[in-house]
Amino acid sequence: MEQLDALAAELGERLKAEGQTVAVAESSSGGLISAALLGVAGASKYYLGGAVVYTGKARMVLMDLPREAVAGMRSSTEPYALLLARTARERFGATWGLSETGAAGPTGNAYGDAAGHTCLAISGPVEMAVTLETGESDRAANMTAFAAAALELLKRAVG
Repeated sequence: MEQLDALAAELGERLKAEGQTVAVAESSSGGLISAALLGVAGASKYYLGGAVVYTGKARMVLMDLPREAVAGMRSSTEPYALLLARTARERFGATWGLSETGAAGPTGNAYGDAAGHTCLAISGPVEMAVTLETGESDRAANMTAFAAAALELLKRAVG
């Protein structure tokens, strides 16, 4: 968690200095992205909210994304991650939407993605989506790696 804390502290300072805000939609990181961002004193100046979107029902209830909105799209992909990031940004009125969707392990997901696979996206003044493959089956290690990669993506976008 120390790595996440250090990244979040740096991001928090940058976001506050720029007057920017973030909203998070995460899945297999299990809330670690939000926890890291909220662990920084003064987080209320930049963190607007977030959700752990772990199931299809959570996607519908928390993100208000009905089946029709994701027709032809599956989770754990860059297009889906980008949709989550855009939706989080729009729903919260944030400068940045940050998302993560993947398979923490110890096994893969129903779509055939191996444990350690995740897709991350950022939506805001710039948009990016990336795929990360850790090659590991350790659930806790993957969750931490996914959260760190998401925070690094936000750091790169914020500049």
